[in-house]
Amino acid sequence: MPTPAEIKKALLQAGFEVYRTRGDAVQVAERVRENLLMDSGIVVGAEPLRVGFIVRAQRNDFPGAADEQLFERARGMAEVAVAHGYTEAEAALRHVRDPGDAERTLDTWCEVHFEKRVASLELAVSEVGFALSLEKTALPR
Repeated sequence: MPTPAEIKKALLQAGFEVYRTRGDAVQVAERVRENLLMDSGIVVGAEPLRVGFIVRAQRNDFPGAADEQLFERARGMAEVAVAHGYTEAEAALRHVRDPGDAERTLDTWCEVHFEKRVASLELAVSEVGFALSLEKTALPR
């Protein structure tokens, strides 16, 4: 199995931007927002070698919807990935707090994490490209 340093090197050589490394996982930068902050919802883990990503539905986009409805909307974002071999690893609520007032919640995100184990570093890099191509936030119609 490759080390996190080897994973990071392979991702950089393939032209991806690395957000950070935590433990055995390397997080890939997905986008740079207007305020120049990077975001990451894609990860390559070393033990076992796997690629994962997070999809979400945000409460502010669907006021009045129950949590389970929001989780289902998020899962719907990953249908093509499930057909591509990804499986659900975890579903969790994330409360987005006001940076100026930790008692105030700005939004609640229903997030679902999907993962796929891969046999080689080359396949992991390829899967990162696939994961980057996916829409990861459910939008109102």
